[in-house]
Amino acid sequence: MNKAWIKESEPAEPNEMELEQVQIPAGAKNYMTPAGYRKLKAELLSLLDHERPEVVRTVSWAAANGDRSENADYIYGKRRLRAIDKQIRFLTKRLDNAEVVDSSYQENLDQVFFGATVTYATDEGVEHSVTIVGVDEINLEQGHVSWVSPIARALLKAKIGDTVPLHTPTGIMQIEVLKIQYPDRADAG
Repeated sequence: MNKAWIKESEPAEPNEMELEQVQIPAGAKNYMTPAGYRKLKAELLSLLDHERPEVVRTVSWAAANGDRSENADYIYGKRRLRAIDKQIRFLTKRLDNAEVVDSSYQENLDQVFFGATVTYATDEGVEHSVTIVGVDEINLEQGHVSWVSPIARALLKAKIGDTVPLHTPTGIMQIEVLKIQYPDRADAG
């Protein structure tokens, strides 16, 4: 049968490099902690200096082996190369637009700003702690939430003792700010 009549579908592969790409509000800066900036920069350098050259070598070797249409090393190598190049473009753009905010220099320690770790209580008295970080630094297991998230937006500029409304899918919840902390200068570096 002629190959032109056969539509081969490529299996969808999850791309482990994809960041959950949270959108930054239009006109807003890409705020980032110094640690977050270093992490993205290290990932970019690793892709450029190690991973991409290794995949290019594999693809070149596979291309030299002849028929590319059925050469798995070539096909998957090219696919991996496209994914790496996409991630490089994403990271480069994010880093170029980054506004690094070192919250250890925050002077207004009694109010919630970017980089603060905030302990708050819900209506039921359950306490939670979150650290407000950049959109590329989200880690819910560690309590790191984006500054554009609903919880961060509710907490920003609040002071200890303030009760602020948090808009949730089930309605408006009142949360009380119990504690505000910023990293020490020695911890932030």
